[in-house]
Amino acid sequence: MRKQSLRANLTGYAFISPFVIGFLVFTFIPILISLYLSFTNYNLFNNPQWIGTFNFKKMFTQDQKYWNSVRVTFIYVFAGVPLRLMFALFVAMLLNTKSRMVGFYRTVYYLPSIIGGSVAVSIMWRNIFNEQGIVNSLLIFLGIPPVAWYGDPNAALGTLIALSVWQFGSSMLIFLAGLKNISPEMYEAAGIDGATAPRKFFKITLPLLSPIILFNLIMQTISAFMTFVPAYIISKGEGTPMDGTLLYSLYLFRQAFMFNNMGYAAAMAWVMLIMVGIMTAILFKTSKLWVFYESKGGR
Repeated sequence: MRKQSLRANLTGYAFISPFVIGFLVFTFIPILISLYLSFTNYNLFNNPQWIGTFNFKKMFTQDQKYWNSVRVTFIYVFAGVPLRLMFALFVAMLLNTKSRMVGFYRTVYYLPSIIGGSVAVSIMWRNIFNEQGIVNSLLIFLGIPPVAWYGDPNAALGTLIALSVWQFGSSMLIFLAGLKNISPEMYEAAGIDGATAPRKFFKITLPLLSPIILFNLIMQTISAFMTFVPAYIISKGEGTPMDGTLLYSLYLFRQAFMFNNMGYAAAMAWVMLIMVGIMTAILFKTSKLWVFYESKGGR
């Protein structure tokens, strides 16, 4: 029996060993190395030199571009994530209605999420909003002066947020699955009691969807903090104009691979990890006030 049990355990360890080895080599050990590098002066070509907390002091007290990247990233997150979730929920509710073409519409609305993070789509988005792009052509057709989308920091950041909202497909599918799980009898009973459509939405749909809203909110917030490709492509890797699109991940990339400040970039990465962790903890902590769980009697 003991031999059979040992053999069964060894078989199990053999099956999970690729994951364990991959996790240790490509995730856990690099994390430890980046923590060490965050306390060093390292430029990829020379040996790391221990400098203690200098990178963090420089980040918080001397680097104005760093604080600008934090500001731009928080605007991007706090504006883009709510808009994206609201749009995703709106489309999910439309697709939850009975229609012959609903399968086709779901495919069409999900397509941007499949290709939305690619370099090609970011280039397309840059061309749409350039001076001779389709957006300015439409504005001129309507008699509205064209906008220098990439000449104004706020307008350029607005194009990034618009691209983020356009990639709503994954959130929409999760909302749609949640809407399917809400019993139609609840709406029928509310209708018999005279509830209007807005009242049904706020008293039935939103409370029952609140766990899914929390999930989407956390996932999309983490994803927004890590956004890199659109900012890199649209600003041509520089965060222009006037650092208006210099997202945190883009500035981290520039420090690491353009200025060869790997130690400073590692310190930035750890601060970003802590910021995302704090944001996630706040969302979980406040969720007790607005998330409804049927299995826990509403708590």
